[in-house]
Amino acid sequence: MKHAINWKLFFILLLSSVITTWMVLPYALMLLPKPTPAITPLILLATTIQSLVMFSIVIFFGLFLAKRIGFGLPILEGLLKGERPSARFKSILAPSIGWGVLAGVLIVLCSLPFGSMSLDFLKTEMTVQIWKSFLASFYGGIAEELLLRLFLMTLFVWITFKIKKTADNKPTVIGIWLAIIISSIIFGLGHLPITSGITAITPVVVIRAVVLNGIGGIIFGYLYWKRGLESAMISHFSADICLHVITPLIGAVFM
Repeated sequence: MKHAINWKLFFILLLSSVITTWMVLPYALMLLPKPTPAITPLILLATTIQSLVMFSIVIFFGLFLAKRIGFGLPILEGLLKGERPSARFKSILAPSIGWGVLAGVLIVLCSLPFGSMSLDFLKTEMTVQIWKSFLASFYGGIAEELLLRLFLMTLFVWITFKIKKTADNKPTVIGIWLAIIISSIIFGLGHLPITSGITAITPVVVIRAVVLNGIGGIIFGYLYWKRGLESAMISHFSADICLHVITPLIGAVFM
């Protein structure tokens, strides 16, 4: 297993996941049924241990399987090989941000038919200090992408790849799109626990979570496929800034 994955990349991603898990805590604790403004040593220790265990598994198997289907993190992998990644980074930066902003706008527009429910969520977001929402966006951009795209989507692509592959030994387009859609649905369902702290879970709430988060999941999944995980991370972070920082600021002006 010595050369199964790039261990330098593994530890970089693991450290990033733990740090961003710390960063999301102030935001997450404010959304509990009984908000907890203070981060106690016990909470921090439990969160750290949980993150280390979960993301060690997620990142290891994500990198292991991604290597076998031709997916990955081209910029970081190139950097660790001694390459200068500046040109490649510049080529993905603007499109990734653009797709993230588009995802944020589409999610806001698609939330409108849900009426008062979306308004309640917005009012809750407005009670959280902007700096907490800003820090939480890093968790979405890094930790959630490691979990949902590097691990989960990669796993589904690998499964479809084992079932059917192209003539040149690559995953089929249909298999990749199935993986994108399935991981996007799970992405939406994964937001229900924190949603339960704001409202009761009903079929409409579940549909809203799957539809709205599915929009982002499909865009981020496509970018992971076509441009690498770094692109999906940048896009996800940009979308979260739009949704959790800019939208509540706009809401505060007009409400």
